[in-house]
Amino acid sequence: MAQGKFSEKIIRLRCSACKHVNYTTRKNKKLIERKIEFKRFCRWCQKHTFHKEAKK
Repeated sequence: MAQGKFSEKIIRLRCSACKHVNYTTRKNKKLIERKIEFKRFCRWCQKHTFHKEAKK
């Protein structure tokens, strides 16, 4: 995949409870250096849990 001139990278979000990778999103690594965390619905846990940035 060509990197291009954009600083946004596609990251995966992993459920903090069951460790399944449920979502993908984009993150500008120049502006946001920390790992991001969202509260999203996990279809395996059947509830809203925190989803953190996962390694590739």
